[in-house]
Amino acid sequence: MLRFAPSPTGSMHIGNLRVALLNFIVAKLLKLPLMLRIEDTDTQRNIEGKDAEIFGILEQMGVTWDQLVYQSANFATHLDYTQKLLDKGEAFYCHCTPEFLEKKKQEAVQAKRPFRYNDSWALLEKTSNPNPVVRLRGSAQDVVFHDLIKGSIHFKAAELDSFVIVRSNQVPTYNFACATDDFNYKITHIIRGEDHISNTPKQILIKQALSRVLGVPETPTIYAHLPIILNEDDGKKMSKRYEASSVQWLLKQGFLPASIANYLAAMGYQAPKEVFSLSEALQWFALEKVSASSAHFSLPYLRHLNHEHLKALDLASLAKVLGIEPAKAPLAQLFLEECSTLNELQDKLSAMFGPKDINKDYEGQNFYDKCTTLYHALKAMPTVADFNAFKQEAMQKSQLKGKDFFKPLRILLTGRAHGVELALLYPHLAPFLEQILVLKTEHGR
Repeated sequence: MLRFAPSPTGSMHIGNLRVALLNFIVAKLLKLPLMLRIEDTDTQRNIEGKDAEIFGILEQMGVTWDQLVYQSANFATHLDYTQKLLDKGEAFYCHCTPEFLEKKKQEAVQAKRPFRYNDSWALLEKTSNPNPVVRLRGSAQDVVFHDLIKGSIHFKAAELDSFVIVRSNQVPTYNFACATDDFNYKITHIIRGEDHISNTPKQILIKQALSRVLGVPETPTIYAHLPIILNEDDGKKMSKRYEASSVQWLLKQGFLPASIANYLAAMGYQAPKEVFSLSEALQWFALEKVSASSAHFSLPYLRHLNHEHLKALDLASLAKVLGIEPAKAPLAQLFLEECSTLNELQDKLSAMFGPKDINKDYEGQNFYDKCTTLYHALKAMPTVADFNAFKQEAMQKSQLKGKDFFKPLRILLTGRAHGVELALLYPHLAPFLEQILVLKTEHGR
């Protein structure tokens, strides 16, 4: 079984979505179940509704799961296992106060040596601190594991001192809750970001201790830690403060879920084709071929991919994603010459079907008089299907020609001074002329 384990403490980051997508792909390739585990034990940081937001984003991306687990439902099990670890001497109570530990850390800094917890400190403050934490005993041996992406990763025993698994308020730590659930649900593949590499040896030690205490064999685990995603601007780790790091922001900007999924699945991977769906990725994806180097996020490249996915949509699908009537889809398809997102397409359609402001300047020039003359001429004309016939009659009735005719005509028909050739647009907008030929009134300015 694989698991994707987000926390409902904030908006989904593209790094988290990348983890979800690759877990989904690998689970499908290996024909293994995928668990969605909401890690909600940090009750003070949980945000109401964020779990539903996670579900919605995953569903839009085409990611499905076989089992849903809220980690808080396993709280009693975590504490039961804690007691078993204490009873068997695998864990112990530590009464050290934060102030005492900070003093020891500063002593280590001044001595220019790494800070390491010493088990002999555990009971020094027992009388003054009645609310101890629980620590798992450190390792006497090095911890080595193979990572499908990073290769062999080695942690020396000296680095693995005793660490907290249950806080003084009786709440399990992230590492303990995570490792315990991985142990219980027999997780075989752990695919996550490389920022979790430092957590891995602790989680391995927890699972080994649980195996000894419970007398249950530990499930062999394959690890794969994905490189971090870097900002396109400064090459640093992509911060959550960077708006394009938010999946919700990208969706609100008009990027298709399929485009976002395509981009993240291909990140750091030499895919055989540039534009693909998740189902197509199942034909060639191999986790071990993901690059160990960090990938730079590129919004322009995502725009390019989005443009390609939009172009590949048939008219019915394009109308559906835009939320427009099917008869307007050919217009949207023509606007794809100059648009890369749904928002840009919707802006073009809104300008075309919304009231036209002929009072304002276009390219530093005002066309109010000519637009007014042409508007009245067009309103007096019957609907003409052929653009050339329409153009000739409009010129004749308005007595305008050249730029004095075409610029006002474009403004009246599209609400803009530039764009797709009118000859291409006209056959598709002709049925909507009555809706399109509407002016913004002075009162509505």
